[in-house]
Order: sequence, then C-alpha cells, then structure tokens
Amino acid sequence: MKKYIEDSSQNKNRPIGRFLFTNIYLFVYNKIMQIESVGILISIQPFSERDAIARIFTRDNGVLVGLMRGAIAAQKNKPLVGQVGSVSWNARLDSQLGVFHWESEKNLAAPLMMNNDLLKIMNSVFALIYTLIPERESYERLYERTIDLLQNIAVSQSPFDNYLNWEIDLLRDLGYALDLTKCSGCSKTSDLIYLSPKTGRAVCADCGEPYRDKLYKLPLNLAVTKRFITGICDVQNVDVPVARKIF
Repeated sequence: MKKYIEDSSQNKNRPIGRFLFTNIYLFVYNKIMQIESVGILISIQPFSERDAIARIFTRDNGVLVGLMRGAIAAQKNKPLVGQVGSVSWNARLDSQLGVFHWESEKNLAAPLMMNNDLLKIMNSVFALIYTLIPERESYERLYERTIDLLQNIAVSQSPFDNYLNWEIDLLRDLGYALDLTKCSGCSKTSDLIYLSPKTGRAVCADCGEPYRDKLYKLPLNLAVTKRFITGICDVQNVDVPVARKIF
C-alpha cells in the first residue's frame, strides 16, 4: 500500500475514485478472519509429514476445522485428542481452511485410557460430535455437558448412565428433545411404558397398546437413543459412527 501511495503522488492525473477503490480492496484483502475460544480437541489426522487437520469443539463457536502446523512432528507439547485448551483459528476467507494456534491446558483423556469402557464412551462422544454437529454453530450447553462428562466419568459409579444423559442432551440440541413426563395421547403421568419414535414423547400403556409394535419400550436406554441417532444420521446422509455402533 505504501508503494502505491508513493506512485499515486507522482501521478496526479489518476482518478481519485480509483485510488479509493484500490485502497478499500487492499484493506479487505489483508483483513484476516480470527476466532478465539476455548475447546476440546476431538480429532487430529495427518495432513503431511509435519502438519495435521484438526477438529476442535469450542465453547463459543461449535466445531472448528483447521490446519495444525507441526502437530505430527512435535516432540513436546504434542496436540492429542482429549486435550482442552485455548484456541485461535485464523483464515483469510470464510471459505478457506483456517490455521489453528493451540495451547493445551489439560488432557481429559489421560484418566480414561486404562479403562476400556470409559475409553469407548469418550470415543463415541467425539465421533458423534464430529459426525452430527455442524461447523461454526454454537452449542455452548452441549460443550459444557461434554466437559462435565469427561471430567467425572472416571469417578462415577454408573458411567454409562452419565453417557446416556449426554446422548439425551445431544438429541435435544439437534432438535429431538425427548419428553418422558406425560403421555402424548392423554397427558397421563403414570404407567408410561412406551416412547414414540416420531415425536420422542412418552406413551402410556392404554394409548400405546394398539401401536406397541411400532413404539420403543421404556425405560430409556442406549439401544433406544441409538435408534434416534440412526434416524438423524439417515436424514443427514451419514453413517452412524463405528465408535457408537459398538454399544
């Protein structure tokens, strides 16, 4: 820009409109998009001998995808799945693959590594976020629930129940909120033994009897939430993650 201004001072016949347009263009061209937040590293895949493509689930901006320079070759402070930390994402254009600056603060995966069940839960959480959560859309409540789950399942007496509650939260944030408080047909609050696959609402024994072969059975469990997740995957034209299929 400095060179252009010097040239323009030597050419006084240059139209002022063109000068302004060029300066505006240079300003926009040099403007860099930047997103800053805190997040959890949910996926990292090799891109080259040194760099990786990473996905970070952030508190303020949902899932961000970008290049993490030196992640593969790093000998210390190596980025690892399950780390939480501060993240900065930068790109010149909204459509471009951004570049991450990542500062890890803690690895939530470390306490889970020696327990196969807990490791399966973590892998399923990250796989479902990777598959179903759209990029750069805020899911702050789900983010907080994810952090809470990973911080506490290692000391929980019923980690799969904790995970089931997380999946219920996931379904709610994806627009499939489950209502188990009363019958969708008669508003009865007792004898609720069915769940409608279409509405996600409970159904009592009397109302559900004619349709029992088409309804899911309560109490709610991972087999039932898996059927809802499968339906969402079908709508989005993606496969159910392998990490979730093994439950």
